[in-house]
Amino acid sequence: MKVNKKSWLALGGVIAVTVGLAGCAGSASNTKATDSDATALTVWVDSERVDALKGAADAYTEKTGVKVDLVGKDVSKIKDDFIQQAPTGKGPDVVMGAHDWLGELSTNGVVAPIELGDSADGYLPVALQASTYDGTTYMLPYAVENIAILRNADIIAEPATSFDDMISKGKAAGLATPFVVEQGTEGNPYHLYPFQTAFGAPVFGTDAEGNYDPTDLKMGDPGGFEFANWLGAQGAAGNFNTDIDGDIAKTKFLAGEAAFWLTGPWNVGTATDAGINVAIDPIPSPTGSPAQPFAGVKGFFVSSESDNKVAANDFLVNYIGTEDVQLELFKAGHVLPALKVAADTAASDPIIAGFQAVGADAVPMPAIPAMGSVWQYWGIAEAAIINGADPTATWQKLVDDVSAAIK
Repeated sequence: MKVNKKSWLALGGVIAVTVGLAGCAGSASNTKATDSDATALTVWVDSERVDALKGAADAYTEKTGVKVDLVGKDVSKIKDDFIQQAPTGKGPDVVMGAHDWLGELSTNGVVAPIELGDSADGYLPVALQASTYDGTTYMLPYAVENIAILRNADIIAEPATSFDDMISKGKAAGLATPFVVEQGTEGNPYHLYPFQTAFGAPVFGTDAEGNYDPTDLKMGDPGGFEFANWLGAQGAAGNFNTDIDGDIAKTKFLAGEAAFWLTGPWNVGTATDAGINVAIDPIPSPTGSPAQPFAGVKGFFVSSESDNKVAANDFLVNYIGTEDVQLELFKAGHVLPALKVAADTAASDPIIAGFQAVGADAVPMPAIPAMGSVWQYWGIAEAAIINGADPTATWQKLVDDVSAAIK
């Protein structure tokens, strides 16, 4: 899907026509209106998204009489501050965050379940799955983010049909480095995960309800070793390189030295500002099976220590969980909305539509505490394999190290 800078920026006008915050309180839900004694809600949000929520806050106050205090917070500190303050009763009623916090937040007992009611069916499946932990929904999702292939459509006119086809197309165009992806000396398994899943080797298996099972380490299945061998071969061929970090990958793509860049929506603006005719493509599979990236979902949690849980739930479900508010949040970050109708509206832009199409195959990044035992070994092992270490032995050590850490 192609787009230029003009079409990327034009979506703001489309959204401005659709947004009407004053009517956002009419969404269907089976939640109660407010707590009988609730007079105010304190909501911690990323400082860059305070303005996007002011309309919803004012509309809620006008409808219910409950004041909503939006507190802008440093996104790098908001989780730790919430975990520390919630048990004291000094924290917020609602906090904005990411779904992969759920394991830590649940373990610390600082979040309360959310009742989505009939509105649950209105969310993208991956957003709803990511908002659920151990069968309970704890987050009202508002955005879904995943990586995809950015293609310089002026160099390569058509999407690649496979990983090998991508490399061949780039070389036929005279490029020494057809494809770039962020790695670095310690690797970057987040960006390599789509290729790993194409070999049938997800990190963990899942139970009947779709919850990740830390006792079922799928990385140790035969597909994991097939991926490791493939990764070693690609490293030897120069298609993956630990000398290429995020900045170098960006530089090569912007300079036209690489035609394909595996990255996320956060880098689209830089590419279009540089005048590149960007197309968003599916991640080319090395096997023919889908290359499934991780999905990161952003949303809102209700504090377990809040005295205003019903009002907080009502504000989230019936105000934040509406098309107009989710589109306001989209304007603030250009990340695909989690609500289906808002996502479809945002996808009138080809860039967003491209990421939405790739995200249809995405899987939630595991939020379970055991994931911490994976990250610390995963990237190091992949970097070593890229740099020539024995793939089988290195991958086996990774599996053994992660298994021991989880136990």
